[in-house]
Amino acid sequence: MDLRVAEVISAEKLEDSDKLIKLDVNLGQETRQIVAGIAKKYAAEELIGKKIVIVYNLEPRTLRGVESQGMLLAAHDSDGNPVLLVPEKEVPAGIKVT
Repeated sequence: MDLRVAEVISAEKLEDSDKLIKLDVNLGQETRQIVAGIAKKYAAEELIGKKIVIVYNLEPRTLRGVESQGMLLAAHDSDGNPVLLVPEKEVPAGIKVT
């Protein structure tokens, strides 16, 4: 599994879903689009500029007509809400997580 740090450069809630957000993420040498089911906990605007961890080497999938080119990593708190996994310190976008 290839995990990488990505920086969210844009985010928008999908109109036809109450859970899905479309994210454009910077991976240093490239930009990818990811769709994630985190809209009930996170507003799209608060994600911009945030560093997240993604699964880099997944085959693209289409969710609600939008291609997702990876998957962000999140845990769930005791109430079942998603909690993004983020680097503890500043690291460059695109760096591998080991």
